[in-house]
Amino acid sequence: MTRFLSLPNALVLAFFTLFIAMTPVAAQSVDINSTIITTLEAIGAAASDVALEGGASEEEAALAASDAISTIVADTFGDRDAKIFNTLLFLIGGFLVMWMAAGFTMLETGLVRKKNVSMQALKNIALYSIAGLMFWLVGYNVMYGGEAGGFIGTFSPVNFPAVGADTADDGYSVASDWFFQMAFVAATASIVSGAVAERVKLWAFLAFTIVLTGVLYPITGMWQWGGGWLAEIGFTDFAGSTLVHSVGGWAALAGVIFIGAREGKYGANGAVTPMPGSSIPLATLGMFILWMGWFGFNGASQLAMGTIADVGDISRIFANTNLSAASGAITAMILVQLIYKKVDVTMVINGALAGLVSITAEPLAPSVLQTLFIGGVGGAIVVFTIPLLDKLKLDDVVGAIPVHLLAGIWGTMITPLSGSGTFATQAIGVIAIGAFTFVASSIVWLILKATIGIRVSKEAEALGLDKSEVGVEAYPEF
Repeated sequence: MTRFLSLPNALVLAFFTLFIAMTPVAAQSVDINSTIITTLEAIGAAASDVALEGGASEEEAALAASDAISTIVADTFGDRDAKIFNTLLFLIGGFLVMWMAAGFTMLETGLVRKKNVSMQALKNIALYSIAGLMFWLVGYNVMYGGEAGGFIGTFSPVNFPAVGADTADDGYSVASDWFFQMAFVAATASIVSGAVAERVKLWAFLAFTIVLTGVLYPITGMWQWGGGWLAEIGFTDFAGSTLVHSVGGWAALAGVIFIGAREGKYGANGAVTPMPGSSIPLATLGMFILWMGWFGFNGASQLAMGTIADVGDISRIFANTNLSAASGAITAMILVQLIYKKVDVTMVINGALAGLVSITAEPLAPSVLQTLFIGGVGGAIVVFTIPLLDKLKLDDVVGAIPVHLLAGIWGTMITPLSGSGTFATQAIGVIAIGAFTFVASSIVWLILKATIGIRVSKEAEALGLDKSEVGVEAYPEF
């Protein structure tokens, strides 16, 4: 068979190239399917003859014919098709994760008071735009332009291939990879937006977003997804429980600490004043949009769709992602009923989101029972830690810290349950990323506080940021 697959093989490939390049008029007069089948049959017959001449049995000759046909088809079409499907996966996953920007916006606008809704909408439009620009300007190459085992990449813009020149050497197109990864960056910034809502200055928040999306997130991302030092020691985070969600959570925690609580939120003797949001339907819609977008978030992190095995794994990721979210929601629902005798819908919303965050570190390997356990613990984390934050007088408006930081840590630390990483390597990654992000974020918040200020005045806060910062009220009739 080796003798057959040299010169004749080259001639067959040349024939395929010529055939595919035929003009549309000529193509219309040729039965393409029939020609391809006839050609492949000839390839198989030639391989069979070679095998028989070498003393092979009829069964061995038939196998040689099959192998020859498979090799030609794979060499001619297989690699090309895999690159196409891989790129398609990145594009579909990318716009699903981009749709999560709408989810964060609806969730946040529903959970803030009516006088601050326009501000949250504006912040989410701006942060998504900033994330895209910064991840093109420096972020992508900081994250993916470094050396194996390193700590940081290069500060340079992304150069996309010329029109028609992208050969997808890495298995997918360059721009599709950038687009998919960019959408993750915006999700990280959205986490911060919700936590510090209703009292942060617009331009201070946007300045922080520039640093977070262009520098801080890409550096820790490089440590793992960019082939850096955490990847070298065996740390694992499939789709970003720590690299996306905990990073956003640590940055949010620093902001909550240095900006302070909303006026009137905490009183004497541990009193907590409820500050209900503007719209539970909007918050619920936001949760479902995020739930939907998570299929792109986790599913496309398989990074390959060129084989049936890859597609099967993506399907398993979808199923586990959905089960974990459902488990988180139901667990939160049962717990709040038992503890408070009423079911707080905002707790259930955050329970579902915590289930999604928890499974993100390893959505492929867990069994169904493991998935339900992982998501259920995520839901429980929300129920028990949101009141704890109030006791510590940490005013997190939307519950971002329990959902993204704490459930993200939990999801990362439990991956060894299904065989991914070790508890030691996972702990090293969680601690290293957490320490870097919290310290660096604190420095940025403190610099902004000392220069332009990070908190609006008491008068502006009482009036509402829609009037004082934006100038457009979301609900003017109220």
